[in-house]
Amino acid sequence: MAKFSIATVFIASISLLLALSNSFSLENPTDRRILVLVDDLALKSSHSIFFSSLQTRGFELDFKLSDDPKIALQRYGQYLYDGLILFSPTIERFGGSLDVAAILDFVDSGKDLIVAADASASDLIRNIAAECGVDFDEDSSAVVIDHGSYAVSGTEGDHTLIAADDFIQSDVLLGTTKIEAPVLFKGIGHSLNPANSLVLKVLSASPSAYSANPKSKLSSPPSLSGSSISLVSVVQARNNARVLFSGSLDLFSNKFFKSPVQKAGSSNKYAKSGNQQFVTELSKWVFHERGHLKAVNVRHHRVGETDEPAIYRINDDLEYLVEIYEWSGSSWEPYVANDVQIQFYMMSPYVLKTMSTDKKGLYHTSFKVPDVYGVFQFKVEYQRLGYTSLSLAKQIPVRPFRHNEYERFIPTAFPYYGASFSTMAAFFIFSFVYLYSK
Repeated sequence: MAKFSIATVFIASISLLLALSNSFSLENPTDRRILVLVDDLALKSSHSIFFSSLQTRGFELDFKLSDDPKIALQRYGQYLYDGLILFSPTIERFGGSLDVAAILDFVDSGKDLIVAADASASDLIRNIAAECGVDFDEDSSAVVIDHGSYAVSGTEGDHTLIAADDFIQSDVLLGTTKIEAPVLFKGIGHSLNPANSLVLKVLSASPSAYSANPKSKLSSPPSLSGSSISLVSVVQARNNARVLFSGSLDLFSNKFFKSPVQKAGSSNKYAKSGNQQFVTELSKWVFHERGHLKAVNVRHHRVGETDEPAIYRINDDLEYLVEIYEWSGSSWEPYVANDVQIQFYMMSPYVLKTMSTDKKGLYHTSFKVPDVYGVFQFKVEYQRLGYTSLSLAKQIPVRPFRHNEYERFIPTAFPYYGASFSTMAAFFIFSFVYLYSK
């Protein structure tokens, strides 16, 4: 019996290692294994276009009911998945060992998360969002209503179906191809916690929108209104984990993907909404198919040399080089930007320079070591909207001149030299006159 148990554990361990071999790594940062939790397995067909787009791009999707008692994110201390999709807005308690703390630990480990809510969002989903700086409307019966930017439909007066087109202006988040058609949205709004600087609006409501119960009269001002309502938001944590929050599960549905759309007050009618393009491009960012940077071959040396020294001397001329690449979803491509800076740092930056690039991934600059000795650091702290952050630091000591490295005669000391020799000459003349005069 013991032999059988040991063999079972061994086989399970080998299977786990094989499963992890193609997972998220420095050389292949795109997520591969994604757990999808749903309230009803019928979502596999009603949202099949979205799931198919992920599978076409090489993702392995594992569908489970959110209350499945066998749910587990990790085994033997290793995570089984690179990403998690929560399409279960009504769930009150997850099955297995999954809870809010486990999901937050999953994100803290650098994994990615997509959360979709709707008008029936449970406290569990709201708590997960709140921990990430996203606050869904506290009124559980409230949805986003817009009498100015609603989608024209056969149901007159129902302005809970919104045609939203206030997108964030970022190519890395939404791709270089402009989204022409508005996005259909039906669900709840949320606000962003001002204390969290990492959360970002991707799709905002129009100035005429507000959050309220559409089945009752509005007796007091709504808690959320205007452009402050966020419909879709993202978070990039300090460990570069990425999280997406949507107030609408229908946003990802086949119905909304295929529906024609016309925004109220506009004569433009589109045969297809912008949902599919919007969701697809945004999911590429969330799962690190775009906007993921890496820095390699960090090096520095004196100008005219190639070897990296163990110590610099004050006033040395040095050169600093680093190569930066961006993951395209299948390969590493040179990253081109004009805002990558290097600091030569000791307590505070003594040198701050913007590096030049050859547009092939290489960034370089040269500068003179300050006339201050001590322990310095080369620091590159690069943070740009939508891109993973880079933090590079390398310590190097700087020494003063040795006694035999100073110039024999320092030009600035000539007045002192003159004063010394003139004093000696005056003393000689005084002594001669005093000794030999009567």
